[in-house]
Amino acid sequence: MFDPTDLYELAEDVPELSDPVLLYHFDGFVDAGGAGRLALGHVLAELEHRVVATFDVDRLLDYRSRRPIMTFDTDRWTDYDSPRIAVHVTEDTTGTPFLVMTGPEPDREWELFTRAVGTLAERLGVSRLVTVHGIPMAAPHTRPLGVTPHASRPELISGQSSSFGRVQVPGSVSSLIEYRLGAEGRDALGFAVHVPHYLAQAEYPHAAVAALESVTRATGLVFPMDALREAALRTNAEVEEQIQASAELLTAINGLEQQYDAFAGGAERENLIAEPVQMPTGDELAAQFERFLAERDED
Repeated sequence: MFDPTDLYELAEDVPELSDPVLLYHFDGFVDAGGAGRLALGHVLAELEHRVVATFDVDRLLDYRSRRPIMTFDTDRWTDYDSPRIAVHVTEDTTGTPFLVMTGPEPDREWELFTRAVGTLAERLGVSRLVTVHGIPMAAPHTRPLGVTPHASRPELISGQSSSFGRVQVPGSVSSLIEYRLGAEGRDALGFAVHVPHYLAQAEYPHAAVAALESVTRATGLVFPMDALREAALRTNAEVEEQIQASAELLTAINGLEQQYDAFAGGAERENLIAEPVQMPTGDELAAQFERFLAERDED
């Protein structure tokens, strides 16, 4: 049997930590609005951090399925954007140490990688593992974003409800970590932020705000949020500008608002899928927003 510790390399000066939380997100799986990527990217951008472990991406990634970027300048190659899966140590605004694991989702050796994360968590004394990402939902941006919690033990998310029953979905490494390590007795949980389906392909900072707020409630970690909240306000203002300029979009959003309010008010409905009304599909709404964002970038 392969040794999972061969998949990663520890830094020489790994600190002694006291039951740190490990936040993690991998690029490649469903992440509507970039909720997980923006959330953890914001954390690393705002807080001083250093790498304590790196994984062997040559064993884990299929480069031909998602080729790294290389830079060619005139007559030679000048740069290579080497992919990296790394664990960083940092501190929240109260001085509490915690860990952040980011990078591309592994293409290969999921089971070995999951065991490697488990051994690394044991080595670093991790108390619980927490992941976040976004999922598209038929809900308007004018209403509070929903969040679906999930955990290896119900007590970790007590008092929080889910919009889902039993469903089967494509797997992910993030989910497998929670499932396998939870079965071993580790505390693992996550939060799926409900992102308006017409904004799923764009960056939606409001979803990252909801993700980090959920992490704070679950772990007590406190993050610097001002810059992220300001970005969320700007994005919502831009979205509202686009909607007000289009009678078709305004009608569609009004329809979503009515359906959301009826669902939230307890009307009998299985989920947030809309009743039959005359309005654009999610793809059509997204296409209109993409055109708007493209025109804004050109300006």
